[in-house]
Amino acid sequence: MTTINKQWRLKARPVGAPSAETWDYTETEVPTISDGQLLIRVDYISIDPAMRGWLNDAKSYIEPVQIGDVMRGGTVGEVIESKHEKFAVGDYVAGHNGVQSYAVSDGTGLHKVDPNLAPLSYYLGVLGMPGMTGYFGLLKTGQPKAGETVVVSGAAGAVGSLVGQIAKIKGCRVVGIAGGAEKCKFLIDELGFDATIDYKNEDVKKALKKTCPNGVDVYFDNVGGDILNDVLTQINLRARIVICGAISQYNNTTAVEGPSNYLSLLVNRARMEGIVVFDNIKEYPIAMKEIAGWIQSGDMKVKDHIVKGIETFPDTLMMLFNGENFGKLVLKVEG
Repeated sequence: MTTINKQWRLKARPVGAPSAETWDYTETEVPTISDGQLLIRVDYISIDPAMRGWLNDAKSYIEPVQIGDVMRGGTVGEVIESKHEKFAVGDYVAGHNGVQSYAVSDGTGLHKVDPNLAPLSYYLGVLGMPGMTGYFGLLKTGQPKAGETVVVSGAAGAVGSLVGQIAKIKGCRVVGIAGGAEKCKFLIDELGFDATIDYKNEDVKKALKKTCPNGVDVYFDNVGGDILNDVLTQINLRARIVICGAISQYNNTTAVEGPSNYLSLLVNRARMEGIVVFDNIKEYPIAMKEIAGWIQSGDMKVKDHIVKGIETFPDTLMMLFNGENFGKLVLKVEG
């Protein structure tokens, strides 16, 4: 076992996009554990848009990462030493153990995962926080009904690709908004979406009229900004807009731009509701079982985008905001 623990710590809060000045890379000895603790070798780290929000010193659904702390991040890895009664050496566990190669835990927030049932990276994606977000955000908040039109932005990402597939399973017509011809082709050919809009090369508002001739019943929003505004012009009576994220706004140096077309909610008696995945934590096992069943039956396909080497973390994180990831973005600690 290597004796080095590689860590990325928050050095300074970014204004706009994170840069080299945002982070400190440190190498320290692998920590020792005390009674009631376990040592985890982190194998994979989840790279998520929410990470950008955690850097802001502002009131939110979770405390911000503090200056000097290891960057927060979802992880999956193997227990290599244990003085904890519930975890044994050789167990694989998922939790939020940060952007580092080794982590000490008292077991809080950890749950065991089975690498024989699914690849470890799945527990950070389709069977992890993004999967739970898409499942509960669509089914509980969006409440799609068979025959309705569901539009999802960020459709080739970890959450969006799952949302679209669940909507298809539930009998909906699904339109995905993504950037680039390759991603749009993937959504139709591989994931079974009914139509796509390439926001990089199409007028989104015009394309929505063409691809949603009967209007929009459910919109699952991962991007905010202009695309949210455009969709609001096309919603139906009693439409549901699920606010999952606003990646187009996260690195703003000016105020976040809200929807100027919000009066469409009034006219159409529509509902816009934000979601935070942790609100459904008690129901995670139900969702994981159903999603695993869909994967096993072939009704759901999974695409992971794995980048190797913890040293690449700052550049890998920025892939999200540059639209470079294709599927769930995961960092493999060892290259």
